[in-house]
This record gives sequence, C-alpha cells and structure tokens, in this order.
Amino acid sequence: QVQLVESGGGLVQSGGSPRLSCAASGIAFSIYVMGWYRQAPGKQREFVANISSGGSTNYGDSVKGRFNISRDNAKNMVYLQMNSLEPEDKAVYYCTGRPHYSDDYYWGQGTQVTVSS
Repeated sequence: QVQLVESGGGLVQSGGSPRLSCAASGIAFSIYVMGWYRQAPGKQREFVANISSGGSTNYGDSVKGRFNISRDNAKNMVYLQMNSLEPEDKAVYYCTGRPHYSDDYYWGQGTQVTVSS
C-alpha cells in the first residue's frame, strides 16, 4: 500500500534551518508530483511547495525564497529545506504525492514543526 512517512520535525529556534524528509513507498515515485502542505493551529491547510518528476518546482508565497523542495528519485525521497524559520512557520507539515496525470493525492500523517522565539 501507499505510504508517505515524514520525518525531521520538532522544536526549532526562530531563524533556524531544519530539513524535513518524506519517504515514499508503494507508488511509482518517478512519475509522481511530490509536495508539502502545512496546517497551523486554527488555520486552513496551506500549500507549501511541490516538485514534478522532472524537477520543476512551485512554492507558496509565504515560503518563497526561504524554503527549497528537492527529490531523490533513486531513493524515493522528497525533502523540504526550511531556512530563516519564523514563528509563523509553526505547523504540522504533510508530505503529498499524486501521479502527474491525476488530482488524486496521497497524504502522509504529518510532522510537527514548532518554532521557538
């Protein structure tokens, strides 16, 4: 079955640079658009970034210029390098994946990122 497992969250200082990882299994990873969403307490889920099978990237306005998404097709991994972390980045971060020809998303269970000032 499909599994997306996030790791790398936790308590981070404001201004820090943690990296989130997502290990994917049960999918044809190389044809999937992989991405990250986040949800802060009391807020709607928000698009963070995605990356196509060919490496094209998109970012949400709130993270553009600070976060970087990448993928390793050989390892079925996707990463989110988060830089210049702000208290507003505190959220549960979810890994997502969908085939490039479909809008059917798979979701991980999420990893909490807490930012201390």
